[in-house]
Amino acid sequence: MSNEEDARPGVSLTNRYLELGGVPVIPVSGELHYSRVPRERWAERLRQMRAGGVTVVASYLFWLHHSPRRGEARFDGNLDVAAFVDLAVETGLDVVLRIGPWCHGESRNGGFPDWVRHAPVRHRTDDPAYLELVAEWFGQIGAALRGRAGDGGTVLGIQIENELYTEPGHLRTLKRLSREAGMSAPIWTATAWDSAELPEGEVLPLYGGYGDGFWVETDAPWAPNFRDHYFFSHVWDDPGIGADVRRAQNIEAAKGGPRTPSDLFPAATCELAGGMATAYHRRPRPDALDVAAIAHCKIGNGSAWQGYYMYAGGTNPASPEGMQESHATGYPNDLPRLGYDFHAPIGEAGALAASHAELRRQHAFLAAFGDRLAEMPSTLPDARPIGVEDGTTLRWALRSDGTSGFVFVAWHQPHFPLSVYEHARFRVGLDDRVVEFPSRPVRIPPGTLARWPVGLTAGGVRIAWATATALTLLPGEIPTLVLIADEGIAPEVAVDGPGGIEVHEIVPGLEPVRYGTLDVLVLPASAAGSVWVVEAAVRRLLLSHDELQWDAAGRVLVKAAGPTGVRGYDPATRTFTTVETGPPVPAPLPAASPVTASPGAPSPVVASPGGPSPVAASPAATSPVAAVLVRPAATAVPVSYGKHDGRPSAPTPDVFDELAAVYRLPLPEWAADPALDPLLRIDWAGDVGELRIDGRTVTDRFWDGARWIVNLIDAGHHPDAEVTLHLLPLASGSPVHLPADARDRLAAVDDQLLEITAIDVQPRTITVEHPS
Repeated sequence: MSNEEDARPGVSLTNRYLELGGVPVIPVSGELHYSRVPRERWAERLRQMRAGGVTVVASYLFWLHHSPRRGEARFDGNLDVAAFVDLAVETGLDVVLRIGPWCHGESRNGGFPDWVRHAPVRHRTDDPAYLELVAEWFGQIGAALRGRAGDGGTVLGIQIENELYTEPGHLRTLKRLSREAGMSAPIWTATAWDSAELPEGEVLPLYGGYGDGFWVETDAPWAPNFRDHYFFSHVWDDPGIGADVRRAQNIEAAKGGPRTPSDLFPAATCELAGGMATAYHRRPRPDALDVAAIAHCKIGNGSAWQGYYMYAGGTNPASPEGMQESHATGYPNDLPRLGYDFHAPIGEAGALAASHAELRRQHAFLAAFGDRLAEMPSTLPDARPIGVEDGTTLRWALRSDGTSGFVFVAWHQPHFPLSVYEHARFRVGLDDRVVEFPSRPVRIPPGTLARWPVGLTAGGVRIAWATATALTLLPGEIPTLVLIADEGIAPEVAVDGPGGIEVHEIVPGLEPVRYGTLDVLVLPASAAGSVWVVEAAVRRLLLSHDELQWDAAGRVLVKAAGPTGVRGYDPATRTFTTVETGPPVPAPLPAASPVTASPGAPSPVVASPGGPSPVAASPAATSPVAAVLVRPAATAVPVSYGKHDGRPSAPTPDVFDELAAVYRLPLPEWAADPALDPLLRIDWAGDVGELRIDGRTVTDRFWDGARWIVNLIDAGHHPDAEVTLHLLPLASGSPVHLPADARDRLAAVDDQLLEITAIDVQPRTITVEHPS
């Protein structure tokens, strides 16, 4: 199923997997919107994605951001899509551009500029008047990309439109217009959920999976289409994604039942939940395991492409009208005007969430074993859960080629906790044998996401089975198979020996066990959050509680609030040794090599010829901030600020300013030092918050119980700035939907909730690995 029209040497698509350079791969794509991230942060965000195991960066091109007026299209600054593509490629990432023209992405008008929205045309159809506008926009993108998405270009894929359900002919037209504008790619994609009708053979169907959503009603229970993603299944459809927008805009849904993967194409995703946005009326807050469990299940289901939305949050461009979807612009949801954190693995401020660690272990597994896994179809057991409310039947699946494979176990879901599963034992039929393991039944604790190898050959040794999760395979004269013990499950490794299968009980630790020509390293479950696998010229295993990044050459960068500690595993000596790093360097660290900017655009930051420059010593510790009350909040805020289509609306800016409390934040002097890249961290409770610098709102948040983190340098903080925090209380009778712990906190007050628990500023510096 290779794209013959836009073929690229080395890129091939079969009906089961993608091949790059003749090798099957399972890509990992993560969404990052370049126009929602400061340009000077692109290099770091891309390194953070790569460190998380992402191999492809995907981004919408929001027409609204680029072209506020017809005939004008800006591609400078953080709108320079060509420079973004170049930098991604230099970082070692492939690129998928989602060119629309309608994008959604919680943007106003779905990404249409106002002048397009109000144009007298039939939008998202083959109306010639509409196509004229689209052709103009596509031409502007094509000119800006200057061949990067074209014959011989670097862009791997192009998505046309988004969530279009009954217009396959229009998708075909958009593909033609894109090519006429000089944009093509070896892979064309389109979203396929809700049984979307797609032009057969023209686009790779992409699916999604969210475990909760801001777009359902305030009082809606946890919907079956959300719950279903915590089970193994071969149905990839999710009819709930975007259902509210379809209903509000009278968009006809596709006909037919749930879509399963096409015989022509592999099962692939572009919108697995990397987190979840926060609407005013409904505020889901997925935790790390919620995110990881969905991704884990999709791999077990047979995924050939893992795609996350969002993987990195951002901030909407400032605009008097607001760039976000809102009730005022006809959408069923009110979103924050600026903040688009999305509870993503990389948050709006560039801080890593716990989901980054949970997902990067899965991605390390895909990098090491993806060429094998791509050839392994998914099989479901005979005894399966009878429905989404079944919390007693074990959830597991097998991916196998008949001789080897991996057993996937998923025993986690939010909202309705699972109990310990007792007496688990597996029976797997391969071509030449039946494998039963472990040696005795085990207990599966809640929170278990396991990937256990069966019949895995490495270094000439066949692992019959193991009850520890596969992580990676390190090269060496004696290769090292790295497993991680699953919490509460004693690991066993069964090896094919001359006399049959030999079962070994393993004590997890930092030293490997040798079986002939293979080392097996079983890390303790407690080390899981500190695991990093560098995919560069030589694959490396590192342990660090600090944030690690690396450039295209594999040079490790450590970003930390204090003294760092990184250990790397040496397969030759079979030990972990300290990774030496140098003194701090200025932040944000420049790209590994310069980026060519568009004419007239700001020049990108590049490395100075003299190497890293020393900076002032970092403060000894994170500094607390004592907020000074400037003006108290209203003594009685309304329970409701109005409704739109039955959903609570956010307060207007005037109402917010009238009712919110105002606090001055006296920050330490070093909080304005870019070299320290300080984070402002706010633990609070209320309804709506805004942070302002010199009276200008730089970001905002609807409270959902999570810590609010702001990057002060990105927000424009400077030594003489006045920083104020504006917080609106939440009335005790508010109908907005909150996470359970936040709802309990609200229920504990009699009238209204407004609290500041703690505020501090955390410094972070970058150190770089010394050359070996």
